[in-house]
Amino acid sequence: MSISSSPMDGVASPPPYRRLSRPGPAPQSANELPAYTRSRRHTLAQPQPVARREPTEHVFQLMDGRKPWVVLKVYSSARSSKSLPTFFEKENINCKLEVRAGSGDSSIQAISATVTGRIITGSRSEDIHTFMSISQPIWTKSSEGSRSPSPGDGLSGSSKLSGDCSWAFSIPLPRSINRPDGSADQLPETFSDPHCDASIQYDLMIKLSRGKLRSDTCIKTAFGYVPSSRPVQPSMLRQLAYQEGAPLPGPEADPLGWRNLPTIIAEGVVYRNRAAEVQCTLSLAKPLSYTRGSVIPCSLSLFSIDPQALDLVSVPSSVIVCLQRTVRYYKASGARKAQVGWTDFSEDVATASWWHAASGTGHSRRVDPHVCNLEGEISIPKDLKPSANMGHFSISYSVVLRPFDVAGYQHSSNSDVMVSEPVEIATMYARGPRPVAYSPPAYDKDVPSSPRDIGFATTMNRAEAAGFTAF
Repeated sequence: MSISSSPMDGVASPPPYRRLSRPGPAPQSANELPAYTRSRRHTLAQPQPVARREPTEHVFQLMDGRKPWVVLKVYSSARSSKSLPTFFEKENINCKLEVRAGSGDSSIQAISATVTGRIITGSRSEDIHTFMSISQPIWTKSSEGSRSPSPGDGLSGSSKLSGDCSWAFSIPLPRSINRPDGSADQLPETFSDPHCDASIQYDLMIKLSRGKLRSDTCIKTAFGYVPSSRPVQPSMLRQLAYQEGAPLPGPEADPLGWRNLPTIIAEGVVYRNRAAEVQCTLSLAKPLSYTRGSVIPCSLSLFSIDPQALDLVSVPSSVIVCLQRTVRYYKASGARKAQVGWTDFSEDVATASWWHAASGTGHSRRVDPHVCNLEGEISIPKDLKPSANMGHFSISYSVVLRPFDVAGYQHSSNSDVMVSEPVEIATMYARGPRPVAYSPPAYDKDVPSSPRDIGFATTMNRAEAAGFTAF
């Protein structure tokens, strides 16, 4: 007899995200920073600690008629008892087990708890890879030391359970798992996507083992797990811009704060009658690790000797820069386990918003008819799963520049990616000021959370106190 909870049960949408948008109009200049003197003391703001709340209690029961005879209580960081239990890295799975054995049950030989982490890529046994399994004994007939007695829980000479028995226990979750080669991988976050065959599932199971010819009794629930990953701090100029609400310094003003991708040449035909080339240089703010729920600052420099071609491709809506996610996993291709192969599933999970960069004269009109600079940012969904890499499964991200989407300019190449750069997605903010969104009002809107990600709702106060973002 068993009950279970699916990862899809009790899942609530992520809590509202308090966006840190700079008030007022869009920045007018990437070079305008407030004046600083040695006499003025500057302290980069730190997030204020938030009081931690009591853990949420989740109750799971096995019924004997109308009365429960096995009750499992799990205490987690989930926002609601109706949600799945959710645990952050470094948290223990704290539980209480109650068994009402009545006048006695001599068939129960032992009680144990097992925590498993699995990669599931199909319905067959060879499609399930268990990367973590932790077992912890709770009670056996030959041992009384593993139980916490309660009134009336009496054990009749350790030969059988009788009365009302209860045990409180705690299972620590490892921060990483070891590979056969001696290296270690961080535990991945719970993952499920209806468009992808692979999923990451964690389960807690309590088993009441019985003698031969008697079936065991199990009570089981899935739970959500959230690892902790934090980017290193950005450049000092970028931190000061966040703190002071100043325009974000661009690649020329803050060369240490940006990664300039290789310049590429976009070849095409203007209005089907003449060839044209546009030189493109995409830059991404460093470090190339970003917290979900925040933004990825971008900069794009365009150059062409053909002013008409430049006018066509420099329209903000024509520039297509996306955050692409790739899920890679081993999948059995036949009946034998040895027949496995890599499977990749890629999709765009966010698209950048763009606007014309302000010129040195304080407005966005181009001074040079052959040069155009655009500023942009990618809003990262709050429930996006962080980067992960382990033996049989990985989640990776890249920022990709795709061909311009504009009438009157036809690309000569058939490739759908002009340039790509790997980036990482983290669950915690970097130390120091929180990132600020700079999109002008016309573009400043929340990117809808991807319906393809299953986000486990957790306590916002507790998460922010630890530096975690909403998910």
